[in-house]
This record gives sequence, C-alpha cells and structure tokens, in this order.
Amino acid sequence: MRRALFVAVLLAALAGLAAGCGETTSTKTAQAATRASTCPKAWRAGWQKLANRIHAPVYCPAWMPDPLTGQIQGRVSFGGAGGSVLSVDKDRSYLASFIWAEPQTGEVHVNIRGYPGLTTIPTGTKEDFNRGKTVKTKVACFADPGGLVRAPGIVARVYTANQDADLWHVLYAWRHDGGLYTISEHVAKPLTYRKVVANLNRMLRNLVLVEPQSS
Repeated sequence: MRRALFVAVLLAALAGLAAGCGETTSTKTAQAATRASTCPKAWRAGWQKLANRIHAPVYCPAWMPDPLTGQIQGRVSFGGAGGSVLSVDKDRSYLASFIWAEPQTGEVHVNIRGYPGLTTIPTGTKEDFNRGKTVKTKVACFADPGGLVRAPGIVARVYTANQDADLWHVLYAWRHDGGLYTISEHVAKPLTYRKVVANLNRMLRNLVLVEPQSS
C-alpha cells in the first residue's frame, strides 16, 4: 500500500508545471554562496547530468534529512518502501522526489523542483468529491504564502498550502537566473511541523549550485 501511494504521488506531480515566486539572486552571488558546501561525489554526477540535459543550473542538496540521500542517478534505496525518482518535462522543468516509508513508523518525503525560464506560479489540479462525482479545479500549485527565509545567495518564500506532489508539504520557493526553484518536505509522522521547517532551513543553507557544462 505504501509503495503504491508513493508511485501515485509522483505521477500526480507531472501535472501543470510552470513557475515564478520568491526573490531573485544573481548567478555570481549564488555561486559564491554555495562554495562553503560541497555536493557529495556520489550525488554530483546525477545533478550534473540533469543540468546538462536541461541546459540550466540545478541545486544539489549537500544535506538531506535522515535516511534520505541526494542521489538521483543509479539505483537508490533508503530502506523500507520508496527511493528516489527523477521526472523531466518537455519544458525542461523537473521534479526530484525522495521518499522513505515504513508501516507503523511513518515517512520522510522531500521534493526538489526546478522550472528553467518560467516566471509564473505553476497551476495544478485539485480534486473534490461531490455527490459521488469527482470535481477537478485548476489551482495554484503553491498558495498561502508566508514569510521569507534567507540562506547564502537565496531568499525563499514559504508556502504552506500546496498541491499535487507537494500536498501537505511545507515548500520554499525562490528565483535564480530566470527560473523558479523549490524544496519541500511532507509534514507527516514521525516529523512535526517544527522539525520539517528545521530540515528545510538546513537544506536551504546547504544547496550547491551546479551549472550546465557544454559537451
């Protein structure tokens, strides 16, 4: 059941990709800010391959909440049900989803997104049930904006009402080099809201900018 739920959440994330919220940082500022952190060698190859594929910078997470890792290439397992899945759309937007789950214990679920060249908030589909029928409505993927969170080279806005793969997640969104980037984490046992926010703050401080390389 947990594994089926994991797959369903990832498939839902493919709907309605667009971009734009948070603040803008320059490439020079972002590069300088990420020098202190290093993308682990075992993870960097996958993020470099992604940057080259979409011809845009991406952010490698130098730190991830236990037991997750930031590996997106090769076979990935965190134990229990789940793993990591990378989806890339035709518009070059991407979703890297990482999940660990165990029955009677809970789950840890992190999403990392990028929307190169897009400047509007993504739209997704919200499903409601009325008299036995499913009613689908187009809504903003990120809503209920809160305050700003700052890390070296990044000023991110907090969103707490999100859709699709980010449903029940706290999400941070920011702009860089004409694109939108986000990180989010599911508020679910064994994690509290406060712990999720602490995880996201630490992730934000340890993001490493990976620029595309010409072949």
